[in-house]
Amino acid sequence: MGNIFDIPTIGVVMCRNRIKGHESQTLQEKYLDAVLFAGGLPIALPHALAEPQLLVALLPKLDGIFLTGSPSNVQPHLYGENGDEPDADPGRDLLSMALIDAALERRIPLFAICRGMQELVVATGGTLYRRLFDEPAFLEHREDPELPVEQQYAPSHEVQVQSGGLLSRLIPGCSTFWVNSLHGQGAKTLGPRLCIEARAQDGLVEAVSVHDHPWALGVQWHPEWNSREYELSRLLLAGFISACQNYHAEKQQV
Repeated sequence: MGNIFDIPTIGVVMCRNRIKGHESQTLQEKYLDAVLFAGGLPIALPHALAEPQLLVALLPKLDGIFLTGSPSNVQPHLYGENGDEPDADPGRDLLSMALIDAALERRIPLFAICRGMQELVVATGGTLYRRLFDEPAFLEHREDPELPVEQQYAPSHEVQVQSGGLLSRLIPGCSTFWVNSLHGQGAKTLGPRLCIEARAQDGLVEAVSVHDHPWALGVQWHPEWNSREYELSRLLLAGFISACQNYHAEKQQV
């Protein structure tokens, strides 16, 4: 992994769960392993870091931000809809939105996966399909919870890459590929800061990037799953860590 002082520090957002009666914040190992294998140093970020003074102290220490997937959904009021989500995680919403704002302002590399991509969509003025599976125009994008985990994360559908974008540069010569699919919500509209990087064959937006940003990518699938085994996943994570290394080097020159 090279000189330890050159390893970029990647902040990875945690999720809130209740375990044996105790409120807990957790982070699945597959996200940590993916960052480590790609050459980064993952640091778990608890929700309390959304507090402004703590966030200001944290940001100079980060070279990248990694927004993970989660069973929870973004609260609807954050994108202009009424009602509640039974599996909401308000603390994560607060931290993720603050981190996205900081990443855009400070030009910190950002990689957002599944719920993370949906957070990126909402934070930049977009909206979500709250029940994608009730929309007749779309395929079933949820996993089958009755299957073994390995089958839930197996390739499920094809995506088509838009030419000329960040994703096409990361995987040159590859215009279509298969991805896993484990989500019940999806991007409905995008704000002006995002551009579409890929779509599923049913037209659903599967990847987005941020205009005028060195490296900010959101994908609806899960490249962190067994990332060592899939070349496309390795390329995405390597591109992210490379951008984080560049950001780290630029900070040392200031």
